[in-house]
Amino acid sequence: MIKNSLYLLLIAVLFSACSTTKYLAPGEKLYTGHKVKVEAPEKGKELEADLKGLLRPKPNSKILGLRFKLWVYYKTRTTKTKGFKHWLNTKFGEPPVLVSAVDLEKNSDILQNRLQNKGYFQALVSGDTIGKEKTARAEYTAVTGPAYKIRNVTFPTGTDNLDTAIAGTRDKTLLKPGDNYDLDVIKAERLRIDARLKEKGFFYFAPEDIIARVDSTIAGHQVDIAVAVKPETGDRDRRIYTINKIYVYPAYSLRDTSLHLDRAEPYRWYNVVDRPKKTIRPFAFKNTVLLHPGEVYNRTSHNNSLNRFVNLGPYKFVKNRFEDVSADSSKLDVYYFLTPYQKKSIQVEVLGRTTSANFNGTQVSINWRHRNAFKGAELLRVTAFGSTDVQISGQNGGYNVYQLGGEMNLTWPRFISPWDFKSDNAFIPHTNLTLGYTLVNRTKLYTLNSFHGSFGYDWKENIHKNHELNLLRVTFVDPANVTKEYTDSINSTKNPALQHVIDRQFTFGPTYSYTYTNTTEEYRTNTMFYNGRIGTSAVIAGLITGADTLALKIPTIFGTPFNQYVKLENDFRFYHKTGVNSSIATRLMVGVGIPFGNSTVMPYSEQFFIGGSNSLRGFRARSIGPGTFYAGSNSDGVGFLPDQAGDIRIEGNIEWRPKLFSIVRGAVFVDAGNIWLMRGNGAQPGAAFGKDFYKEFAVDAGVGLRFDVTVLVLRTDFGFPIRKPWLPEGQRWVLNQIDFSSSRWRSENLIFNLAIGYPF
Repeated sequence: MIKNSLYLLLIAVLFSACSTTKYLAPGEKLYTGHKVKVEAPEKGKELEADLKGLLRPKPNSKILGLRFKLWVYYKTRTTKTKGFKHWLNTKFGEPPVLVSAVDLEKNSDILQNRLQNKGYFQALVSGDTIGKEKTARAEYTAVTGPAYKIRNVTFPTGTDNLDTAIAGTRDKTLLKPGDNYDLDVIKAERLRIDARLKEKGFFYFAPEDIIARVDSTIAGHQVDIAVAVKPETGDRDRRIYTINKIYVYPAYSLRDTSLHLDRAEPYRWYNVVDRPKKTIRPFAFKNTVLLHPGEVYNRTSHNNSLNRFVNLGPYKFVKNRFEDVSADSSKLDVYYFLTPYQKKSIQVEVLGRTTSANFNGTQVSINWRHRNAFKGAELLRVTAFGSTDVQISGQNGGYNVYQLGGEMNLTWPRFISPWDFKSDNAFIPHTNLTLGYTLVNRTKLYTLNSFHGSFGYDWKENIHKNHELNLLRVTFVDPANVTKEYTDSINSTKNPALQHVIDRQFTFGPTYSYTYTNTTEEYRTNTMFYNGRIGTSAVIAGLITGADTLALKIPTIFGTPFNQYVKLENDFRFYHKTGVNSSIATRLMVGVGIPFGNSTVMPYSEQFFIGGSNSLRGFRARSIGPGTFYAGSNSDGVGFLPDQAGDIRIEGNIEWRPKLFSIVRGAVFVDAGNIWLMRGNGAQPGAAFGKDFYKEFAVDAGVGLRFDVTVLVLRTDFGFPIRKPWLPEGQRWVLNQIDFSSSRWRSENLIFNLAIGYPF
């Protein structure tokens, strides 16, 4: 009955959405869009796409071919200025766009002007409306005529500094003989020349000082372009400026406008005006002030210095000023005014969460921060946290997880090293020291003490490339208590994976991570993200001691056998825009951990897991694999299902993300992958990686919603398995078993994920 009612409601909504024109007043017609036909000897389709974007107004938007927002507008119209109905009307509704709002003459003039700016000087555009009883559209016809092409481009031939500098940029000009005349290219050329001159000291020069004289009287529909400096360009714009003195004000306040130059404390090539407070030591700006006295002004160094001041950490606002030393001087004094944050702050966070492994939980964390801990712009963060994850269904209850811990992180905005590494880009390198402890209590099973620490660096090579190098990363896990139930489960199943969780773990060694991304460049149709990571443990120590577990030679440190391995991880993501409001996102992850010497299996904390809200969303977290092994059929005498871990992971995901309306985006996804062990064991049959690994992929599909409120994205996903690798070969695809009407099927297969942020 409920199912039929939902179908009827959906049909009613769709029918209503299709009949929005019935609300129009007599004589009104709904504007349904426009069409542009370009009659051109070349680039007709390209010009049509360009011209369409200039037309106004835009017709009412559609979702799956329906004007849903317009339907909402009509259904929620109200004279009230408050209330839920008014909120729906203003947030989700869209008033009708009528054909009477279309100005054909104005639009035709805009299109004609655009074509003339593109080199079609003889272009003509006309427009008309084509209507039905309740709707109408606009059609524009553009006859371009011949395209005028560039014949010659000349640059200044004068001998003064400015003419010579402009002429020196000729080799990179955007104006190429044979190309179509294009006003946008001429504007871009002026900006290009200005950018080059700013690198050579022309501080006051502006793009407006350049004129491009166009001679269109050349036979054969050609033009000559002469790039020149406007005669009225002032003397300041023609000068090359050098840097004189540099002043930094680290405690600047709008209430104090005096420069206090008598308080300036010289440090190397700049001066710090910080008296009498002494809020920071002068050396802290050594990596941020990239301009130097006596050097020619350079805009790259100017902008990079500003970015470094902003990213230094202690400062909320950075204001920069250049002043002429005198009216007839070609020297500049430089001032940096820095407004600091509050040095100390404390933040309390309360988080609620639910996982596909049937845990509901909360986490409370207290974060204390000092932005200038030792008066060298160091950032000190101390965090204390506690969390509870309570099992609510799916397994026998009571196996809850409680965590308590803390972490200290100290970050220096520079390299702490015996060597002086120098960089002059826009990004400050950092040195990081981290120490932490976590107590993990899984009730009825075990309690673990986990200690970790690291020391290393992170730096950006440019806006796309980031590096992270930990010279040393240490992890020590020590079981504080193991219950009889857990030890009995180890003995009854003879499953080494259960024992591995409570083994003492000691890993130490370097790690390196490289990241490339251009996903912040929203104008691109295709963007990508790549992260590659390599981690090792005790490679040298194992070689020195001759560690060989298989030969029963197991050296220890502090009474604990150390782990020895090499771990490689790759995460590649590709994003393709399929329209203004939709995209396709894909991800491929491949990771392998190779234990050797003192280890036959990767440490539990470094193994791979699969399933859950950010992985295979049609399976519960950590429930898949390794390989074709299925814990649910191999847990006799065990009241819980152990987390499944592996030494190898292969995972792929694809997701279509259309924008539905307002802040709501949809998702249709398919995930596939699995984990495997490097070496098999008798207690987990089918767990080892082999040549037929591709036959052992788990696959799921599903749909979801994303609520993007800018500061965060709330995500909901419903996933279900369509291939189960633990079933006999030939029976692993379970598409024929899908039955959304069956409550039993839904309880066993339909997985709900609630999470923050996109999965990838």
